[in-house]
Amino acid sequence: MSEHEARTPASGEGVRLPSGVGLTAVGIAAGRAAESEREERLFHDPYARAFVEAVGASAVDGMRDFAGYVAVRTRFFDDCLGGAADRGCRQVVILAAGLDTRAFRLDWPVGTRVFELDLPDLLAFKERVLADRQAAPACARTVLPVDLRDDWPATLRSAGFEPKEPTAWLVEGLLPYLDRAGNDELLDTVGRLSAPGSEFAMDHIDSATKRHRLARVSDTLDDLGATWKSTLDDPAGWLSGHGWQVTDAPTIAALAGRYGRGAALAAEAGARPSGLAAAVRKG
Repeated sequence: MSEHEARTPASGEGVRLPSGVGLTAVGIAAGRAAESEREERLFHDPYARAFVEAVGASAVDGMRDFAGYVAVRTRFFDDCLGGAADRGCRQVVILAAGLDTRAFRLDWPVGTRVFELDLPDLLAFKERVLADRQAAPACARTVLPVDLRDDWPATLRSAGFEPKEPTAWLVEGLLPYLDRAGNDELLDTVGRLSAPGSEFAMDHIDSATKRHRLARVSDTLDDLGATWKSTLDDPAGWLSGHGWQVTDAPTIAALAGRYGRGAALAAEAGARPSGLAAAVRKG
């Protein structure tokens, strides 16, 4: 397999449009598209609008209020993965990758390999849209259609993943859809595959935010058949208990200042958690 080849699902006629939890990936893409069209944008995703147009923006109208947060979340994870790669993590694993396009739009060090795992139907849709745009990855890219409830580590290893090498992990938009036991099992599994120095980035929802600021979004997701099943109020304690040391867990106010979005995120200011965390594997 050459540096820019990808092991991908078949694309073309008969590919089904996302639904349920998969449809939330389109909502996140809509947020990335809106940010990419801003004059002073935090990032540029040249493919996000194409995903939305392939489905129809009206399908995710209820997630519009989430767009500002999607922008800073995306940039935070861009920084996490780019920094991890610069620090020597040449393996990057994106679980529940959805319509993520970081393999195409980030400036990866030579020798970086990105593994993307998600459900076959969603990845088939994604590959069709990317192929239509003649998208070419900026690193070695391996796409693995797999259900995370199955033996995905075996699939990952068979695709060339090396557990003894430091890895940058991204778990974006996944943990709230699992119950607490499912989250614990996922993090334990990731830990067994992570050499010392590996890095982990994730998002979560605390219970107070779910009840108040994101109540409308939660209702919308219920209507889409994508119900949030868990919250997390102590991410540092949870990660530490699974062998990870938190290196960054900013508040909304801190994120607003970091990315120059004070006005846009004014309603989120103060000590309210952002729901974002980055950690490193303990030696």
